[in-house]
Amino acid sequence: MTLAETIYQHSLHLPEPAAREALAFIQNLEQRYGLTPPVLKIPDDTEAFLKAVAGTLGDDFPDHITGADLGVDAPREALD
Repeated sequence: MTLAETIYQHSLHLPEPAAREALAFIQNLEQRYGLTPPVLKIPDDTEAFLKAVAGTLGDDFPDHITGADLGVDAPREALD
C-alpha cells in the first residue's frame, strides 16, 4: 500500500470536522510546496452524468411507489 493510500484509509474513519481539517492541512502543504491541486473529474455533459449515476437508484424505482404512499390533498379556502 502506498503512503497516499494509507492516508486515504485513515481519512475514511475521521468524523466530518476532522476530515475537513485534514483536507485544509493537505491544501496548505500543496500551497507551501507550490503544487497544483488535482483536478476533480466532473462530467461535462448529460450523458456522462447519467452514466456516472446509473444504478444508484433501486431496481424497483419508481415502481415501488403506490397511491398509498401519496398524501391526501386538503381543500383550501379561496384567497379573496
